Amino acid sequence: SHSITLSQQHPAPHDSVPRVPPSPAATGSDEEDDSDSSTKPIRSEKKKNPVSLFQTGGNPPKEKKTKKKAPPKAAESEEDTPQQNSNKKGKGKKSKKAKEERPPSPVIEVDNLEEFVLRPAPQGVTVKCRVTRDKKGMDRGLYPTYYLHLDNDKKVFLLAGRKRKKSKTSNYLISIDPTDLSRGGENFIGKLRSNLMGTKFTVFDNGANPDRANADWSNVRQELSAVVYETNVLGFKGPRKMTVIIPGMNSDNERVPIRPRNDNDGLLMRWQNKNMDNVIELHNKAPVWNDETQSYVLNFHGRVTHASVKNFQIVHGSDPDYIVMQFGRVADDAFTMDYNYPLCAVQAFAIALSSFDGKLACE
Repeated sequence: SHSITLSQQHPAPHDSVPRVPPSPAATGSDEEDDSDSSTKPIRSEKKKNPVSLFQTGGNPPKEKKTKKKAPPKAAESEEDTPQQNSNKKGKGKKSKKAKEERPPSPVIEVDNLEEFVLRPAPQGVTVKCRVTRDKKGMDRGLYPTYYLHLDNDKKVFLLAGRKRKKSKTSNYLISIDPTDLSRGGENFIGKLRSNLMGTKFTVFDNGANPDRANADWSNVRQELSAVVYETNVLGFKGPRKMTVIIPGMNSDNERVPIRPRNDNDGLLMRWQNKNMDNVIELHNKAPVWNDETQSYVLNFHGRVTHASVKNFQIVHGSDPDYIVMQFGRVADDAFTMDYNYPLCAVQAFAIALSSFDGKLACE
């Protein structure tokens, strides 16, 4: 099985962590499982088109739009199988096969980096990425830099993020240049800010602070997402509970801009006040307790290989089979991060960064 441990109450037997098929002999069942996982979104689509789950403004998508989705979908199912089988980046005997089958992944064209990282994932395509954490250097131990790349042959760089040093609360800058993580630079694309407790986070784009608004507010920053972590009975020791709040999509499948004029109007306040116009609430998928390994497990279809409390999948309550985003560890300082419509790279990366934050880190 591809289930992966999230957090263990006490050390589990050695083999219970990654559960990666050891040899090509296991591939038969492996592929079956994968093809099933890649058809899942399609099957649930008949039940309920995932796109409609995220629509808040305007009319349902017109017939024309739905047809556009067909080509990427085919590409996705081809692309899905090899990538999911090539656990650990295709080491071992499977890598050759994965290499041959992998050409479909350039479906994702990063033409203009700044546009790409703010654009929702194409419908029916899973954007597969890799997050690496760099702790080297003077204060990187405390302020590591995180890099996001596409998880394909070209390893295209997408984003870098780092915590600001002089900030009262956790504050991460996100940049489209791996070497320039300054707030004033033209590569600044967004930021993640936490509350004092370190349990609630808001993700902004690179617009202006409301104090510096122009006459029609068009330059004011948008809130792209908010993340709320709930402690459970065990503190943060058991499975974490996450709520992710994102702007809804309009009838053209574009993100509804949410530009709060003050702190009482942001995504978190709207969610707390149950004012959910143009706002979508998502949650992490609850893991299942496994008696055999004495741990909580989730099925990541071969994309996650190490146990970690940071591993999570984000879903919409009305369709838990449609994974909006998943994140999980594949090495000490490497993680996979996959996201689907309606998320963009900046939203997904910022949600992933929030899971690294100090107050939550209990590993």
